[in-house]
Amino acid sequence: MNQPVAFVTGASTGIGFEAAWKLAARGFIVYAGARRVEKMEPLKAHGVTVVELDVTDEDSMSAAVGQVIAAHGRVDVLVNNAGYGSYGSLEEVELAEGRRQFDVNVFGLARMTQLVVPGMRAAGRGRIINVSSIGGKMYEPLGAWYHATKFAVEGLSDSLRLELQPHGVEVSIIEPSGTESEWGAISGDSLLATSGHGPYMDQAKVVAAALASTVGSTMSTPPGVIADAIVHAATSPKPKTRYPVGKGARAILLLRRVLPDRIFDVVIWNIYKRFTA
Repeated sequence: MNQPVAFVTGASTGIGFEAAWKLAARGFIVYAGARRVEKMEPLKAHGVTVVELDVTDEDSMSAAVGQVIAAHGRVDVLVNNAGYGSYGSLEEVELAEGRRQFDVNVFGLARMTQLVVPGMRAAGRGRIINVSSIGGKMYEPLGAWYHATKFAVEGLSDSLRLELQPHGVEVSIIEPSGTESEWGAISGDSLLATSGHGPYMDQAKVVAAALASTVGSTMSTPPGVIADAIVHAATSPKPKTRYPVGKGARAILLLRRVLPDRIFDVVIWNIYKRFTA
């Protein structure tokens, strides 16, 4: 087979940035896409081609994928990493913000997949790697919209895996725990702006402190660790369907699986309250 071609979305920072250069180091031709093109400049030194990409814009997505196909005739691996989370009570978050999270985290992922699957199916091979979260299996207070999108990514990916299996295309889900990135600060700021002064103020302070703990903390996981799981899913002869990865990921998912809902509710609150103790 010719040198494999990978496309990584959301590659301006964190997991996507790390995955792009690590795939290039493994011999992939890599295209990295994000809105903040300037943040991806360092990737060029690793041989990565940087493209502007907005996963909420049809023209942007079609142009980006079209550029890769025009140059190489195919995309062998798609890493759907673009995503974000903004928090706040369901009562107070504007529906427009909820829709935006679905546009980025779910519909953008789905459309990028639609654009590359015909070529993969025709070739009888390919990899779709969707970055979800342990938040696609568990939940937090004041995170309804974010968790709803990640639950959706989980279900979408499972159905997609069955659809594409007869065509030789593998689908893997990456399920990170808290990761060292700007994500915690951004989501915590949105939470306090939305719910930090109303009826959910006390809860918002607790959850915001927990989200902030992922910034520069030994409790969070370096994004390179998550990127290593992506590389495994892209290169293994038998990729896993799921990769729970990061500090505490497997333990939290085990507790969610075995504990009754009411007990897990208590566990979540007890964990979060430690950050404001």
